[in-house]
Amino acid sequence: MSDTYPAVTREMSDRRRDLAPRAHEAFEEFSRAVFADGALAETTKQLIAVAVAHVTQCPYCIKGHTRLAQKKGATPEEVMEAIWVAAEMRAGGAYAHSALALHEMHQEPAHEEGT
Repeated sequence: MSDTYPAVTREMSDRRRDLAPRAHEAFEEFSRAVFADGALAETTKQLIAVAVAHVTQCPYCIKGHTRLAQKKGATPEEVMEAIWVAAEMRAGGAYAHSALALHEMHQEPAHEEGT
Protein backbone atom coordinates (compact mmCIF):
# COMPACT_ATOMS: atom_id res chain seq x y z
CA MET A 1 0.00 0.00 0.00
CA SER A 2 2.57 2.61 1.15
CA ASP A 3 5.20 3.24 3.80
CA THR A 4 2.48 4.63 6.06
CA TYR A 5 0.14 1.71 5.44
CA PRO A 6 2.14 -1.40 4.57
CA ALA A 7 0.43 -4.26 2.80
CA VAL A 8 -0.74 -6.94 5.19
CA THR A 9 1.21 -10.12 4.60
CA ARG A 10 0.71 -13.67 5.84
CA GLU A 11 3.82 -13.20 8.02
CA MET A 12 2.37 -10.06 9.59
CA SER A 13 -0.95 -11.78 10.28
CA ASP A 14 0.82 -14.81 11.76
CA ARG A 15 2.99 -12.60 13.97
CA ARG A 16 -0.01 -10.66 15.24
CA ARG A 17 -1.71 -13.96 16.09
CA ASP A 18 1.43 -15.46 17.67
CA LEU A 19 2.04 -12.43 19.90
CA ALA A 20 -1.46 -12.57 21.45
CA PRO A 21 -3.18 -15.82 20.43
CA ARG A 22 -6.08 -15.69 22.90
CA ALA A 23 -6.98 -12.11 22.07
CA HIS A 24 -6.56 -12.82 18.36
CA GLU A 25 -8.94 -15.79 18.46
CA ALA A 26 -11.44 -13.87 20.59
CA PHE A 27 -11.41 -11.02 18.07
CA GLU A 28 -11.84 -13.43 15.15
CA GLU A 29 -14.76 -15.11 16.91
CA PHE A 30 -16.32 -11.73 17.72
CA SER A 31 -15.95 -10.63 14.10
CA ARG A 32 -17.60 -13.84 12.81
CA ALA A 33 -20.51 -13.33 15.22
CA VAL A 34 -20.95 -9.66 14.35
CA PHE A 35 -21.03 -10.21 10.59
CA ALA A 36 -23.17 -13.38 10.59
CA ASP A 37 -26.67 -13.13 9.18
CA GLY A 38 -29.11 -12.11 11.89
CA ALA A 39 -31.73 -9.38 12.09
CA LEU A 40 -29.58 -7.70 9.44
CA ALA A 41 -28.35 -9.60 6.42
CA GLU A 42 -24.58 -10.01 6.11
CA THR A 43 -24.60 -7.84 2.98
CA THR A 44 -26.20 -5.00 4.93
CA LYS A 45 -23.66 -5.41 7.72
CA GLN A 46 -20.82 -5.21 5.21
CA LEU A 47 -22.30 -2.03 3.73
CA ILE A 48 -22.46 -0.56 7.24
CA ALA A 49 -18.83 -1.56 7.71
CA VAL A 50 -17.87 0.17 4.44
CA ALA A 51 -19.53 3.36 5.67
CA VAL A 52 -17.94 3.17 9.12
CA ALA A 53 -14.54 2.42 7.59
CA HIS A 54 -14.77 5.64 5.61
CA VAL A 55 -15.63 7.61 8.75
CA THR A 56 -12.77 6.04 10.72
CA GLN A 57 -10.59 6.36 7.61
CA CYS A 58 -9.05 2.92 7.97
CA PRO A 59 -7.64 1.97 4.56
CA TYR A 60 -7.43 -1.70 5.50
CA CYS A 61 -11.09 -1.73 6.55
CA ILE A 62 -12.18 0.18 3.46
CA LYS A 63 -10.50 -2.32 1.15
CA GLY A 64 -11.50 -5.42 3.09
CA HIS A 65 -15.14 -4.55 3.71
CA THR A 66 -15.65 -3.23 0.19
CA ARG A 67 -14.39 -6.56 -1.11
CA LEU A 68 -16.59 -8.49 1.34
CA ALA A 69 -19.66 -6.38 0.57
CA GLN A 70 -19.26 -7.15 -3.14
CA LYS A 71 -18.62 -10.83 -2.40
CA LYS A 72 -21.89 -10.91 -0.42
CA GLY A 73 -23.78 -9.38 -3.34
CA ALA A 74 -23.64 -5.63 -2.80
CA THR A 75 -23.66 -3.66 -6.02
CA PRO A 76 -21.19 -0.87 -6.76
CA GLU A 77 -24.12 1.55 -6.46
CA GLU A 78 -24.95 0.26 -2.96
CA VAL A 79 -21.31 0.58 -1.89
CA MET A 80 -21.16 4.15 -3.18
CA GLU A 81 -24.43 5.07 -1.45
CA ALA A 82 -23.04 3.70 1.82
CA ILE A 83 -19.97 5.90 1.33
CA TRP A 84 -22.19 8.94 0.73
CA VAL A 85 -24.08 8.17 3.96
CA ALA A 86 -20.73 8.14 5.76
CA ALA A 87 -19.75 11.46 4.18
CA GLU A 88 -23.02 13.07 5.23
CA MET A 89 -22.73 11.75 8.77
CA ARG A 90 -19.17 13.00 9.10
CA ALA A 91 -20.11 16.43 7.76
CA GLY A 92 -23.26 16.42 9.86
CA GLY A 93 -21.22 15.71 12.97
CA ALA A 94 -19.02 18.74 12.33
CA TYR A 95 -22.09 20.89 11.69
CA ALA A 96 -23.87 19.65 14.82
CA HIS A 97 -20.80 20.20 16.98
CA SER A 98 -20.73 23.86 15.94
CA ALA A 99 -23.18 24.23 18.82
CA LEU A 100 -20.20 23.89 21.17
CA ALA A 101 -18.33 26.76 19.49
CA LEU A 102 -21.48 28.90 19.31
CA HIS A 103 -22.13 28.31 23.00
CA GLU A 104 -18.55 29.23 23.95
CA MET A 105 -18.60 32.39 21.84
CA HIS A 106 -21.78 33.50 23.63
CA GLN A 107 -20.21 33.14 27.11
CA GLU A 108 -18.68 36.01 29.05
CA PRO A 109 -14.90 36.10 28.55
CA ALA A 110 -13.02 34.58 31.46
CA HIS A 111 -11.14 37.16 33.51
CA GLU A 112 -7.57 36.31 34.34
CA GLU A 113 -6.21 37.25 37.74
CA GLY A 114 -4.56 40.66 37.84
CA THR A 115 -6.59 42.15 34.98
